[in-house]
Amino acid sequence: MERTAPRLTFPKRERMVSQRLIDELFGGGHSSSLAAYPLRAVYLKKERHQGDVPVQLLISVPKKRFHHAVDRNRVKRQIREGWRHHQQLLIDTLPDTQQLLVALVWLSDQQLPTDEVEKCVVNLIQRISEKL
Repeated sequence: MERTAPRLTFPKRERMVSQRLIDELFGGGHSSSLAAYPLRAVYLKKERHQGDVPVQLLISVPKKRFHHAVDRNRVKRQIREGWRHHQQLLIDTLPDTQQLLVALVWLSDQQLPTDEVEKCVVNLIQRISEKL
């Protein structure tokens, strides 16, 4: 049996941009939350419709934490990189009939090295996959 290489991409369709989905995630009262400082994950498992991707991600780095856009963009880039390398752990544990909406929110006003940010992302991914 041939083994395929893991996907290391983060295409636009996997980004949560729909206001309806964002409102459902944050306002519905059915979502769960985990923290691995300096990140907080808010996630919601819902029924997957035809054509939906298994996991959609929203990354939020508040302007309140970093006033300069260049600093916010760097943190978002670090989070995306960690997600891109380890998202397959989450996708593999998710049933084919379910979709997962995930929001990663930055809590600190300090920048961290990329390897520490990646450890936090991996920690959250593992903990979410255990809860599924």
